[in-house]
Amino acid sequence: MQIEFEEGEPRVGGKALSTIVHACHEKTVDAGLAALAIPGLDRQALDPVLTYCAELRCEADQVTCPGCKRRTDAQGIASLDDFIARHEEIVVGDGAVRLLGTGTGRLTTPALAALEKTWSGENYWFWARRVLRKLRHGIRRAHIKGSPIAPAGKTPSIILVEPQLPDNIGMVARACANFGLDDLRLVDPRDGWPNEKARIAASGANYVIDDAAAYETYDAALADLNWVCATTARQRDLRKPVMTPEQVVVEMRRRIGDGQRCGIIFGRERNGLETAEVAKADAIVMIPVNSRFASLNLAQAVLILGYEWMRHSEAASLGRVTTYETPVTSGVHLGDQLPATKEELFGFFEHIEAELERQGFFSSPGKRPSVVNNLRSMFLRAELTGQEVKTLRGIVATLARGKGLVRK
Repeated sequence: MQIEFEEGEPRVGGKALSTIVHACHEKTVDAGLAALAIPGLDRQALDPVLTYCAELRCEADQVTCPGCKRRTDAQGIASLDDFIARHEEIVVGDGAVRLLGTGTGRLTTPALAALEKTWSGENYWFWARRVLRKLRHGIRRAHIKGSPIAPAGKTPSIILVEPQLPDNIGMVARACANFGLDDLRLVDPRDGWPNEKARIAASGANYVIDDAAAYETYDAALADLNWVCATTARQRDLRKPVMTPEQVVVEMRRRIGDGQRCGIIFGRERNGLETAEVAKADAIVMIPVNSRFASLNLAQAVLILGYEWMRHSEAASLGRVTTYETPVTSGVHLGDQLPATKEELFGFFEHIEAELERQGFFSSPGKRPSVVNNLRSMFLRAELTGQEVKTLRGIVATLARGKGLVRK
């Protein structure tokens, strides 16, 4: 494909190069190409286009893309104030707030917070490098395969209401895979579905991402569930049971055991669930937190509920278990060694006490019994193995006979 230059912008098939990079980065390469529908732009033709952006060849051609950070840098825009001044007017939200500048052009933004994050533009060259790597080498960790650990309906569904960031969806999917929560549901995700950013952030939890379903409405996502709970950090004036994660897991396990399907609802990153949405839940779950800082990251909240679910599951294991390993339990693992016998311990006590006596350690005869008892209690608390007792006796014997250059 030929890269053309119009009005100081690199374009392909009439579209800005940044638009092509964005489309292929936001979703998969194939989905991006399909959405762009530029005649002649296929995977093979995409490679040189991405290379042009990834290698910053635009600098030598003195062109820039709309929305690219290189453009704001070239225009000398170093702050948000500079950005506002470059425009005649910036309309915020529904127009109740308007920012007036001394430049030209009119811009709209959903919120001041969004403008603050996006005014400087994106590093499209960095995005191009990531897409180029996937184009040439495939999706990282795409080879990783997984599968649900339980039949459909035997684990609670995780419902994310209007998730805003694909990265957060990916991290939630990873938390779901960690704790055996196989059914992920998305209500009207802002950036559409499927989403390549979410797959990357899932870091190998591919089966959760692949099986995740997107729903247009909140009600549709809950339709086949019998009992759902809504997570929130804010108190609500609703006559509903309020549960801790431990309590809600007990309730869901009981209901799932009776053949019901359950779900846990999580709200938007920005402001959580609306009261009307919480009202449609059967119960409210609130996580114990610092009351002065109660807001949790979306994936963290899912992780906590997931941990409680897995903690009481027969499928749980401490850490990873490979083909050549067996599951471990908490506590000290002695392998093929056994705790020392009392005969071995008593022999060690007599040995060390005799050497301490010979060296004058027991300087006060009246205190000797209590000191001996304290020494024995200290070694008994250590729960020594037979081999450890032998090692200690060797240490005592070596110190007693003064072996080595230091002693000489």
